[in-house]
Amino acid sequence: MAAVTSALIAIAGVVLGWIAIEIACKPCLEKGREAIDRSLNPDYDPDDDEIRVPINPPN
Repeated sequence: MAAVTSALIAIAGVVLGWIAIEIACKPCLEKGREAIDRSLNPDYDPDDDEIRVPINPPN
């Protein structure tokens, strides 16, 4: 019985630690996940992200 209790406490500790890391590092993790999603997307074109300004704008 003690082994089961110890295992459950260890699992709960790991889960709570993971949640704490997710909350504390949320902005950094979101940027990383977005970068991974873009790199794995075959339809993504990095040239579409730039703002294009004409060389000779009309007067």
